[in-house]
Amino acid sequence: MPRTDAPVGAQEWVPPHARSIEELKSAAAGCEGCELFADATQTVFGRGAEHAKIVFVGEQPGDVEDQHGLPFIGPAGRLLREAVDDAGIDPAQLYITNAVKHFRFELRGRRRIHQTPGPAHIAACRPWVVAEFALLKPELVVVLGATAGKALLGPSFRVTQQRGRLMPWPVSAQHPEDFPVAEIQALATIHPSAVLRADDRETAFRGLVDDLKVAAAAVR
Repeated sequence: MPRTDAPVGAQEWVPPHARSIEELKSAAAGCEGCELFADATQTVFGRGAEHAKIVFVGEQPGDVEDQHGLPFIGPAGRLLREAVDDAGIDPAQLYITNAVKHFRFELRGRRRIHQTPGPAHIAACRPWVVAEFALLKPELVVVLGATAGKALLGPSFRVTQQRGRLMPWPVSAQHPEDFPVAEIQALATIHPSAVLRADDRETAFRGLVDDLKVAAAAVR
């Protein structure tokens, strides 16, 4: 199981004047800003277009992502790609990342079971998200699920109440001074893993697509 050492935060590993996402990714590979690095296979950094119009932010990498080092390539990622296609969003306009860059899990036999990142993990990893946004400067931020929503929009965020509608950014951000971007918007929706867990998966999937259609219209 992951240790519970108090996170020191990622700031000392973030290059102060990074010129590219690739430079950030390279530096993040050595990050020890919280205890999750010790048990995870590797840092899973964001990927996609450096001049993306839309940035998707999820919670953390899962087991498959941890093994391969890429975000959203497991079952939830495949479902998200299908939803993006159905919503009419050009994948070439996207960048996708997570609020936390290491996989948090507990062992049950040989299985690694997902554990939701805590506030300390989110705070520790925040400098990486800030650095990504400083380079990307997107038109729209799509927040996937409750954990990412609380990480970026504050502890009062409720995905069931705020999903599917455009909100101002960075005014809506928890710490707007951290994000040197302006005149963009945020939109929250459910995490694709919630669709996979839903009793009525078809209805949940259509709801996700409907939310992403709002995002598609916002950047046309």
